Amino acid sequence: MEMKPADLEKHILNLSQELQNFQEIAQNVKPSPGELPALQGIDIYGESLPLAGIIGGDHIIYIDFKKRFDLDARIREAVRSRRPAVARRLENLKHNAAILVADVAGHRITDALLAAMLHQAFLLGVHYELCISGEISTRLFESINARFYQSSMVGKYITMLYGEISSDGTFRFISAAHPAPVIFSYEFNRFVEICPDRLVSFPPIGTMPSREDVDARRLPSPLGLKERYTVNELSLMGHHDILILYTDGLADLTNPEGRRFFPDRLQELLRQVKDQPARDICATIRQDLKEFGESGDDISFVIIKRN
Repeated sequence: MEMKPADLEKHILNLSQELQNFQEIAQNVKPSPGELPALQGIDIYGESLPLAGIIGGDHIIYIDFKKRFDLDARIREAVRSRRPAVARRLENLKHNAAILVADVAGHRITDALLAAMLHQAFLLGVHYELCISGEISTRLFESINARFYQSSMVGKYITMLYGEISSDGTFRFISAAHPAPVIFSYEFNRFVEICPDRLVSFPPIGTMPSREDVDARRLPSPLGLKERYTVNELSLMGHHDILILYTDGLADLTNPEGRRFFPDRLQELLRQVKDQPARDICATIRQDLKEFGESGDDISFVIIKRN
């Protein structure tokens, strides 16, 4: 039955209001400037540029363990309950900061729903992980992967990289089909090669259950089973070295002449701004991205610089 003009106008208005409401909810899970980790010897800043201009499928989460959690209270509780190993791990977190970068397949505004689901599942899991073991382990990501496998479509998967940077420049991370991090060496003035053995990656979140999942046999999986997550480790050996985390929107950006932004153009920029703080480096990259060419995807990147 054909809608009357007045009914159609009302329907469109309702849809517009619902979309605005969704945008406001999704924007509330975006990181605020106050969430940026303050870690001695490490400078961190990131940018997310949604294709739709407001929100999209890319997502960044920062955790400054000292600011977000009362680590001393948790350590006292672990000591009281005779869990010295947990207390030691919590003490170590005082020297660590965490970054999660995720990319939902798709860049429409409504793809931010999956990013918001990941956001809440991850942060809830972090609370349990710190209470149980005093650290964020691969067990959390096995659980997240299993939950998304059971609740999302095959075509709506998520690539993700979660890593922890320590004040000594060590970066430990897991990757679920996410673009590999890169290191710009201050001394050599270029990106340095990273051994593939330190860049092990796994299937996207939600595409297949883990071989180690005790419930796996109850979950039909046409793509098979994935192996248990393992942790990679990199090191910012030199002062002022720069570690970059990013989504494939940055890796795939090409200008009208067919030149790719990554890695050559980005490397040229870093040579010019490598002495600047992470916030200013991000600002320069952001401006150059706008001038380089029109993107067809969300773009996110995080600069981690050793001071």
